Amino acid sequence: MVERTHLTILRAIDRTGTLAAASEELCVTQSALSQSIKKLEQQFSIILWEKAGRKIRLTESGQYLLGVANRVLPQLEHVDLVLGKFSAGARGALRIGMECHPCYRWLLQIIGPYLKQWPEVDVDVRKQFTFKGLAALYQYEIDILVTPDPIMRRGVKFYPVFDYEQVLVVPANHQFAQREWIEPEDLSDEILITYPVERERLDIFRDFMTPAKIFPKKHIHIEDTDILLQMVASGRGVSALPKWLVEELRTRFSVQVVSLGEMGVHQKIYLGIRDEEYNPRYLLSFLKTAGADVSEQVEPVLKLTK
Repeated sequence: MVERTHLTILRAIDRTGTLAAASEELCVTQSALSQSIKKLEQQFSIILWEKAGRKIRLTESGQYLLGVANRVLPQLEHVDLVLGKFSAGARGALRIGMECHPCYRWLLQIIGPYLKQWPEVDVDVRKQFTFKGLAALYQYEIDILVTPDPIMRRGVKFYPVFDYEQVLVVPANHQFAQREWIEPEDLSDEILITYPVERERLDIFRDFMTPAKIFPKKHIHIEDTDILLQMVASGRGVSALPKWLVEELRTRFSVQVVSLGEMGVHQKIYLGIRDEEYNPRYLLSFLKTAGADVSEQVEPVLKLTK
């Protein structure tokens, strides 16, 4: 029978490359580690790894079991984490992944009231904006995904929590500052400053410029919102940000906002969770605090596709 120990050993071998390093990482002797795998190999009449000098190379069956380990172990580790919190008298741990730079400021407004409501729940926010959020959700690395780009997949649900308008941000003395809106071609001679996100995921490209086959004179990336706005205020370029964020910060920066097109570019922020038979009350409570409708009578906006 394949046990958790076997999966842990295979993952350590793949991660470290040698038996000695794996045994050190797992705090067991090399002989104990080898014997554990040898019994499994004898049971199924298979070979899980081969030695190549000091290195270890996984066989086809070893690679298969490693794939199982990479899928199953994160889930078991998540179970350990949650049960450990219960054992310590806490209700649980909530891990939130961010795929949205400006949403972090919005999230801070939600976390305060939530922590007061759930004093025994620990919250961890992962701001790795370039990580694959959906994969992290599937692999139990996070419990909630904050994203403006929900991807419909079986096993997850996405709930809309708030609407916003994406606007162009320009210096107060810019030629566009007195206009209500601009057209895509107006940006062809501008330096566009954005967060370091792929173009196809940036609203200003995907929903405004790219359909018109228009591109800025230059496109540069800045990760920090305050520095980005300071660059715009100094006349170094223009940017596209959520209107609510600019209005919250504009007293600190001499900038103006202009709509992208006469109708504007409007978006939503979603919270994604795993579609499981049981989700802890503290997780659903966070969705409600954030403004999501999680009542049983209301279906999530995004349906499963496959």
